[in-house]
Amino acid sequence: MNTVQDLTPQLIARKDGAIGWLILSNPAKLNAIAFEMWQSFVPSINAFVADPQIRMIVLTGAGEKAFSAGADISQFEKQRSTGEALERYNTTLKAASAALVECPKPTLAKVRGICIGGGLALSLNCDLRFCADDVVFRMPAARLGLGYEYGGIKRMVEVIGAANSSDLFFSARKIDAAEALRIGLVSRVFPVAQFDAGFAEYCALIADNAPMTMAAAKRAIREIGKPDSERDMAKVQAMYDACFASEDYQEGRRAFLEKRTPKFQGK
Repeated sequence: MNTVQDLTPQLIARKDGAIGWLILSNPAKLNAIAFEMWQSFVPSINAFVADPQIRMIVLTGAGEKAFSAGADISQFEKQRSTGEALERYNTTLKAASAALVECPKPTLAKVRGICIGGGLALSLNCDLRFCADDVVFRMPAARLGLGYEYGGIKRMVEVIGAANSSDLFFSARKIDAAEALRIGLVSRVFPVAQFDAGFAEYCALIADNAPMTMAAAKRAIREIGKPDSERDMAKVQAMYDACFASEDYQEGRRAFLEKRTPKFQGK
């Protein structure tokens, strides 16, 4: 892997072929998310979006014990103890979340071990989540007495529905990989020994596909989730039309007729 832009050693940005990796790296605290890590998300994601060789962004945790144990609570006294500090913290968190949700390229969370609180919320900002069968998910906000930001709750409801979201918030209970799959929190579950290979195989599927088609589909999917009055249908139509006017569309048709694998360039 090649370093792209490590703005903090706790959030590692790496480029590996078609994949832009964002690695939560705070192992002493089970990859808890420090404020400096939240600050680094937007520029790191923007760098991957600007790179035409990157076809997807993968968010994961360093090591095998944890994706993330959530926000770094040890910083709350400093970062969230006053109104001004809390506003700054929440503004930074919202920007990081929006960068993932609105990213035009596919975003995937690769989850092993503990995925709790802010770590769970962060994974929900990705388009898809894949996990090993050793995972433990939990939303413990009600055990801490803190209020949870509306955008994070909204995103959870979008992914797993109101009833499942209520269950996780009200009970603060742990759920395993099998239940996460059942409620739609994750798309695939792999045995630990097969996780890396299975995930790599899925990423290879994305890497071979047309970037403009995926971007247009992602934009349409996001707009569907908005109220009618807020949908940018002109943008959806423009991205749809651009696919048919692209060189990739011509390449796809030729490859089909010639019975070969297409080589898409994203233009």
